[in-house]
Amino acid sequence: MTIIKNVLAIRAETLYIDLKKDFTDYINHKLDSNLSIDFAHVYDVINVLFPEVIEGTALTITVTDDEITVSDNAKDSEYNTELLEKHLIDFITDRCS
Repeated sequence: MTIIKNVLAIRAETLYIDLKKDFTDYINHKLDSNLSIDFAHVYDVINVLFPEVIEGTALTITVTDDEITVSDNAKDSEYNTELLEKHLIDFITDRCS
């Protein structure tokens, strides 16, 4: 689990829109890949799914007024979720600080 200070007090809805709009291109550029990424948003929780390589929710983002928490739900996956999590954290940090 990684905690990011929510310096700009970004709301979950805003982050969800940013993720849907820009994160897929961002991570595919960083990894030189063509991953398909899905997002699910309910209240202050955003689930990030990589359906082609990981079954179920890979990463969960929880947004509060003070911080954003990123949790890796697929640590036992054969795919390198730590790398996906790192790029997600870099993206969020860039948008929220």
